[in-house]
Amino acid sequence: MALTGHQEAMELLLIEEADAWFEYLEATRAQSAVRYVEVEPWAWARLSQRLRAIRARRGTLRPTAEVA
Repeated sequence: MALTGHQEAMELLLIEEADAWFEYLEATRAQSAVRYVEVEPWAWARLSQRLRAIRARRGTLRPTAEVA
């Protein structure tokens, strides 16, 4: 079954969201306590920024889906 353009875009956004979470996990796991305290605020800010961007792009897709 072929995906429509909207479905493909939504799937790509889901993949990007998962990638953002994996990046956060990779940056924070297996760190010493001191290093974790240094890295975690940066990793959380980066994750939050990426998730905001994904939500914004997802929001631009929704109105076109409702019209169809």
